[in-house]
Amino acid sequence: MEGTMYQSEFTQFINGFLEKNPEVDSERRELRLTLWDRELNLDDQRRWKESSVPQKPYVYQPE
Repeated sequence: MEGTMYQSEFTQFINGFLEKNPEVDSERRELRLTLWDRELNLDDQRRWKESSVPQKPYVYQPE
């Protein structure tokens, strides 16, 4: 058993599941694209920066 690294039961389960169900991984990648890999809207970014309010140094301190 030299050369093999430890894998938790969960990792073994997920790897086995993805081998048996490759469509799950491709669907996961497609959904990731819809959430994270979007083009940036510069107007939205500008409005977001302009609308931000500076945070006080210690937010839980009563005034």
